[in-house]
Amino acid sequence: MGAFVSFARAWKGSSPRQRRQMAGLSPHATETTARYVVVPALAPGSISALAPKAKWLRKGIRRLAVAHREGGQLASTSHIPSLQLFPPPSLRRLSIIMRFSLTTLTLGLVASVSAKQTIERRPDHEFDYILKGKDVHQRVARDFAAGHSNDTHPEYLTQYQMRAKSVQDPSSVGVDTVKQYSGYLDNEADGKHLFFWFFESRSKPSTDPVVLWLNGGPGCSSMAGLFEELGPASIPNSDLNPVRNPYSWNSNANVIFVDQPVGSGFSYYDSASTDNSPAAAKDLYAMLSLFMEQFPQYATQDFHISGESYAGHYIPVTGAEILSHANSKINLKSLLIGNGLTDPYTQYAYYRPMGCGAGGWPRVIPESDCKSMDNALAGCQSQIKQCYDNGASRSCYNAFNTCNSAMLNTYTRYNDNVYDVRANAPSHTAYTEQFLNQDSVRQAIGAETKFSECGADSGLYGRFVRGGDWMQPFHRKVPGILAKIPVLIYAGDADYICNWLGNQAWTNALDWPSKTAFNAAKMTPVTTTSGKEYGQIKHSNGFAFLRVYAAGHMVPEDQPEGSLNFFNRWLGGEWQK
Repeated sequence: MGAFVSFARAWKGSSPRQRRQMAGLSPHATETTARYVVVPALAPGSISALAPKAKWLRKGIRRLAVAHREGGQLASTSHIPSLQLFPPPSLRRLSIIMRFSLTTLTLGLVASVSAKQTIERRPDHEFDYILKGKDVHQRVARDFAAGHSNDTHPEYLTQYQMRAKSVQDPSSVGVDTVKQYSGYLDNEADGKHLFFWFFESRSKPSTDPVVLWLNGGPGCSSMAGLFEELGPASIPNSDLNPVRNPYSWNSNANVIFVDQPVGSGFSYYDSASTDNSPAAAKDLYAMLSLFMEQFPQYATQDFHISGESYAGHYIPVTGAEILSHANSKINLKSLLIGNGLTDPYTQYAYYRPMGCGAGGWPRVIPESDCKSMDNALAGCQSQIKQCYDNGASRSCYNAFNTCNSAMLNTYTRYNDNVYDVRANAPSHTAYTEQFLNQDSVRQAIGAETKFSECGADSGLYGRFVRGGDWMQPFHRKVPGILAKIPVLIYAGDADYICNWLGNQAWTNALDWPSKTAFNAAKMTPVTTTSGKEYGQIKHSNGFAFLRVYAAGHMVPEDQPEGSLNFFNRWLGGEWQK
């Protein structure tokens, strides 16, 4: 369950004084706010919903008051119209909503509020491997000076260390029978701690490629991908017994799941946090570098980065970071981005078509509101362009507020599921948080915090948004990447939030040397080994776009067989020319 559910439960059992503190108000405030949960705004001026005593968890939301919260003070609401909000989704969908979290700031449907945990770092003797970056740096420098190696090791990596342990599975965890490692990358200078969990391939681990998986948010755990999409097992029942996934991506690849940026999932920080994708990429580069140093058997194998949603930001930036380091031990061969947010200027223009019936599914939004979205687009794109042009956090934050208000509020009046436009979207149940918060599991994998799928750090999402990261043009990294390695963009065609129309559009609009050839390429069917058609693909000169039929935001969850099929084929070199 998401952070909002945890917050609501804490609210229910609290005193009026505690509620005022949870709301960010003075404990002595005399406002009538005792009747409300005030969702703390993630930036001054953000709109936050007031949910009466969280009763909507049982009865649904009717019409809620809306207020501006400025620096902990409740401002006048007289000039702000109330919003018509609809009955909330299931607890399962509440967790899903936080994975991408566009609605968090814009609609205030989900609260990223959580008490600061007391975190006790596990002693080093509980880990099987301790590798310090400064020791690696000194060794590499000596070898390089002596002419024994061409490897390089950036000096900033000296502030990191890795703690890893062998996961004694299946007896202690039961997720898979393959060899596993888990642990933390520690940034000792800044007090950051990134959690990872690695699974060897079920097939040929010594020769199969290594793949990094990243979920989005910003602020959502990659354990969601592990247990709810493409990992070795799921937790579908309340008995918390793992159920084997026959379509796991570690069927023919070694897969590593990382909770990043710090503040996501099991990752945490002591002091310094992360508020932008480039900073997160440096932590990821350090983590992967030390992992390959500690486990050199994987450093000779092909390496790929994959992910979805806000990873459409993370992946191009991380790919560019890795490729910028000559003689790195990370043998990067390709990128895979699923239903990502990569070029907001282009993608925001396709919310209206997707919601109004042009995406292959029945319209969600009536024609009158579709016209309103048309009218709002020019102003939205004008502000995104300002962000692209000057990169200023204020410009980018303004674009975030303007565009999300125009393009998302309208949709959610008619469908509370921004991850699937279908009226009868598939329902998936997961008990990921309950499973991972068992003491036995946390001990087995060396986790040092309690687990929250999204919103473990209540401020992470807001820091990224306020800092302007959301609207940044990270698609501009892709041409330089394509000059060196192939890139696959895939998209489930029932998603709204990062829909296939927008992803197709930005790949067509990308300015790169083979743009004309790519745009001239024809979409052709893709089928499973049994002959079932599950999508269409086009590709040229290392760039590929894949539309996946009847899948929402989380493609491997909705189309497990098809997703494993294209994953294996892509890693095998198909569509990379």
